[in-house]
Amino acid sequence: MATTEVKISELPEELTEDGLKIYGPASYETQVAILSQYLHTLKDKHDIVSGEKRYEILGAIRDFIEYKHQQDRKNPMWKDISDEVVWMAAESPLENELFSDFFKVPFPAPENPKFTFIDLFAGMGGFRLAMQAQGGKCVFSSEWNAYSQKTYFSNFGDMPFGDITKEVTKSYIPEKFDILCAGFPCQPFSIAGVSKKKSLGRETGFKDKTQGTLFFDVADIISRHRPKAFFLENVKNLTSHDKGNTFRVIYNTLKELRYSVHYLVMDGQTYVPQHRERIMIVGFDEDVYGGKESFTFPEQHEATRSIKEILDPEIDPKYTLSDKLWAYLQNYAEKHRAKGNGFGYGLVDLNGITRTLSARYYKDGSEILIPQGEGKNPRRLSPRECARLMGYPDKYRIDRVSDVQAYKQCGNSVIVPLITAVSEQIIKTLQNV
Repeated sequence: MATTEVKISELPEELTEDGLKIYGPASYETQVAILSQYLHTLKDKHDIVSGEKRYEILGAIRDFIEYKHQQDRKNPMWKDISDEVVWMAAESPLENELFSDFFKVPFPAPENPKFTFIDLFAGMGGFRLAMQAQGGKCVFSSEWNAYSQKTYFSNFGDMPFGDITKEVTKSYIPEKFDILCAGFPCQPFSIAGVSKKKSLGRETGFKDKTQGTLFFDVADIISRHRPKAFFLENVKNLTSHDKGNTFRVIYNTLKELRYSVHYLVMDGQTYVPQHRERIMIVGFDEDVYGGKESFTFPEQHEATRSIKEILDPEIDPKYTLSDKLWAYLQNYAEKHRAKGNGFGYGLVDLNGITRTLSARYYKDGSEILIPQGEGKNPRRLSPRECARLMGYPDKYRIDRVSDVQAYKQCGNSVIVPLITAVSEQIIKTLQNV
């Protein structure tokens, strides 16, 4: 092993057009994203770093070792971060205990994948769970939120890349993959998001330059890579925003890219005890399938599960509302009731379903409150219960971040069994054409 072939500590700091130093001091998340993508695409346990990205991978390995050293200074393994240590880690990466965090996870990629997909605006990884259940292998993921990246990494051993609007991020997308998945940000189109932005005097929809244009980054990636199919998800209000003009632009853009487009508003209550309506948008490459695919969305029906099925029998008292907060919510509801509108808290019927879980649930839990009997204040759902309400299995690691961040992630997530059911129909269509 030629440990002096290159001095890892003196790797060049090449600047991209976006100003990101690829080989040098990129963010820890970016370096781990580079490393995890490399590790999960290796086909042989003795593969050695080579090719044009060689320095980049070696730099990422060094940064990862340095991070490990900071986290566990007493471990002699991390004491000497020399070029030789880095080269040893790079020589047989799939056998090295150093990289166990990338592989000892609850939801590893299938060993013999049937297709490949990319996961944009990945969040907690709901799309990934759904696609892996069909035998798919994720070959690229992106998510800008650092807390969501942490949750995603702890469950899949894959650190998502960051800002997908940057060319340097897009450069890591493999040239070929079968399906593009994206739950692109919904704030510019949702009823709550539109109301908030208007109150601040800000534009919404495609005029929102920070979020509304993110769909066009999705369209750009579809145009460049021509996947066989795409699967997009957004809020129900997407179809009615700006008198239908927003959705018309989205639909026409996808059609101009020569994709047949299928869409339907679906309610999560078919699969979980939660009323949550979202639009599903599925497309197939007309150059490949000629618009003759026989795709149908799965059937919907009324809820068959109740909220009591996902509740823990014993719960930490910290989730019970304080007397002050409970009094405030009751007074707030009464004030609006007197005005003739329906704003207020949502005390759940344990034999029924809940309202839609939102990303603001961490603030007071008001939209979904669990009754605890006479003489006791109601309580919030715990983060684990919120994850169940979104259809995540109990082995999913939701506790790698604070409760506040876990609530936000669950509120922004997709309903996993709903996405899984649609994914199953997509794969059946691809196999039957």
